[in-house]
Amino acid sequence: MPVPNNSNTVHSETSSKSATPYDDVARTLLNDCSPLILPVLNEIFGEHYKGNEEILFAPNEHYLNQQGGEADKRITDSSFTVIGEKESKKYLFEVQSTADNSMLVRIFEYATQIALDEGKLIGNILEVTIPNCAVLFLRSTKNTPDKMTIRMHASGGTLSIDVFVMKSQSYDLNRIFQKDLLFLLPFYIFSYEKYLQEYDENSEKLTCLEEEYARIMNQLEKLQREGKISAYTRSTIIEMTHKVLEKLAKNYKNVEKGVRSIMGGKVLDYETKTIFREGKQEGKQEGLQEGLQEGRFENLLQNLKKLMQKLNITAEGAMDLLDVSEEERTELVKRI
Repeated sequence: MPVPNNSNTVHSETSSKSATPYDDVARTLLNDCSPLILPVLNEIFGEHYKGNEEILFAPNEHYLNQQGGEADKRITDSSFTVIGEKESKKYLFEVQSTADNSMLVRIFEYATQIALDEGKLIGNILEVTIPNCAVLFLRSTKNTPDKMTIRMHASGGTLSIDVFVMKSQSYDLNRIFQKDLLFLLPFYIFSYEKYLQEYDENSEKLTCLEEEYARIMNQLEKLQREGKISAYTRSTIIEMTHKVLEKLAKNYKNVEKGVRSIMGGKVLDYETKTIFREGKQEGKQEGLQEGLQEGRFENLLQNLKKLMQKLNITAEGAMDLLDVSEEERTELVKRI
């Protein structure tokens, strides 16, 4: 039976951009602010991550063999491993704006291909590990399941793979901040999607929405002051909120303008300076302050690349932040 392929999270080789920005928002949060995913895993899987675990990302591009022998390039939202105190666990985490009838098929494709990519052939036995699978639905209804299942039958028995479901619209601001689910904040506007036209036409109701976002801003500022999130994380959450808003509220100009007025750009100059200071301090701690320790230059190089990516600046700008000497600059430029 042909399998439909109409997802907003799957892209063929010919597609250079995602069908919606929501996938890109999720990937940005995962890659740039990766600790934000740990409370999400705690919520979905009942884990007990503290927030300082190491997260290793796998390539999100996989080649799936299709009928006729051709390989189809697919892109998953994210596959990663969390290095915990006692064990390491693999996860496949997908973000879906709306459920469709090929969801489980795609997850099965991704999960088995990820398992195969990292499988081990020992003698005549192939050992593979299926990652823990979860989907974040940005839209949900009373019919949206809390869990989905993939069931495989073979001569040796039956294997069931649970795909856990998280529904972003089920979380109000109290639950989001109580459970540290800051990953959900850029998608919070989905909770008001069916009311957007009403808010767009009613200034009093729009004010209530603006107050919700003012609360978000206040909470983020508080978390930053307390050292629980960095200026960079706060700035990224705000920027990703703008991206979701641009898409979801593009036809509701009063809503978009109102929320933007609360989460606007007046703090950006301050944020940039704070982020630069954090980057400089981080770079010094991880690289320069290691002094004469073996591997100092390699650490400096890694910190340089990290700052360039994190702050979207040139190599020269990053070296200025790290107070790199002229002698070191010459060698670093050769190796970037």
